[in-house]
Amino acid sequence: MNDPLSRRSLLAGLGATALGAAVSGTPLAAADAGFIDVHHHHVPPEMAAAAAAYAAKSGTAVAPQVKDWTAEKSLATMDANGVATSVLVLAQSTGVWDLNDPAALRRMARACNEHGAAMARAHPGRYAFFAWLPVPDIDGCLAEIAYAFDRLGAAGAGFFTSYGTRWAGDRAFAPIYDELDRRKAVAYFHPLAPACCNDLIPGVRDNYTEFPQDTARAVTSLLFNGIFATHRNIKWIFSHAGGPVPVYAGRIAALATPPDLARIAPDGIVAELARLNFETANANYQPNLDAALDLVPQAQLVFGTDYPYVPVDANVKSFGTLKLPPALRRAIARENALRLIPGLAGGK
Repeated sequence: MNDPLSRRSLLAGLGATALGAAVSGTPLAAADAGFIDVHHHHVPPEMAAAAAAYAAKSGTAVAPQVKDWTAEKSLATMDANGVATSVLVLAQSTGVWDLNDPAALRRMARACNEHGAAMARAHPGRYAFFAWLPVPDIDGCLAEIAYAFDRLGAAGAGFFTSYGTRWAGDRAFAPIYDELDRRKAVAYFHPLAPACCNDLIPGVRDNYTEFPQDTARAVTSLLFNGIFATHRNIKWIFSHAGGPVPVYAGRIAALATPPDLARIAPDGIVAELARLNFETANANYQPNLDAALDLVPQAQLVFGTDYPYVPVDANVKSFGTLKLPPALRRAIARENALRLIPGLAGGK
């Protein structure tokens, strides 16, 4: 196509218009304005191959979101829906992350982080990535933090909410948080159905209830193990508007009487939970957002999509239905993420 108005630039223009309509009712004037999606999955080739190998061995099917993912599809849906920049995260695909094989965990984490960095280099301003860590291998995590932050330019570190029978606040993981605290880094958490609760209720899929519940388990494990209190420089981000955390906060504060309360929550439990950041993927439902905004300051809510598990257009459309002041819409759509992750300022 020789026309200077390429398909990509045309889609980008349409996407900017879509964002303007969703955020303010009019197209955005600035060419570099657009949504920032802090929860956008990528599927590195090594991850897809591991998922396929496990499926062949177990007689199961690879999820289409894993099998069919491409960078071209990711960019096309970003362009079509006014997403300027996406932060790449990973999913717990069955058979990919072997917690009992530290060497394999290190190789997978490195390959995935190299892929995220390559996406960012190939599409300047369009992608950043959270460096996924080979938890529970502590030495491997520290080595990967150094490599991913210092050589690859990671925007933060990525975690799952649980690892086998251990949750994110396990005290054994403290050295990882020590290093992230020293770096004043972002720590992003993606939920899953933990080992205890896979297929817990017949007919009820894990992503209906167990995923958000595992966010609550991770948050409470970090809270009651004192990780939040002792790592004040980390910028914590939790998926799906915090899951049930905004609803649980008052209940936990009313019922919890740990003997070391002054140590783990110097200003009280609700104040500790109010320091967290939440993203909006699959949570653009007025009661969800109202609950989140009743707990955390407006500056601590950022936009996410969970692509490709939830379509980008579905998130953009549902975000547009929320009853929010225009300034708050713009803040959630873009501005809060720029403050939380300054390296994103390049935009589209």
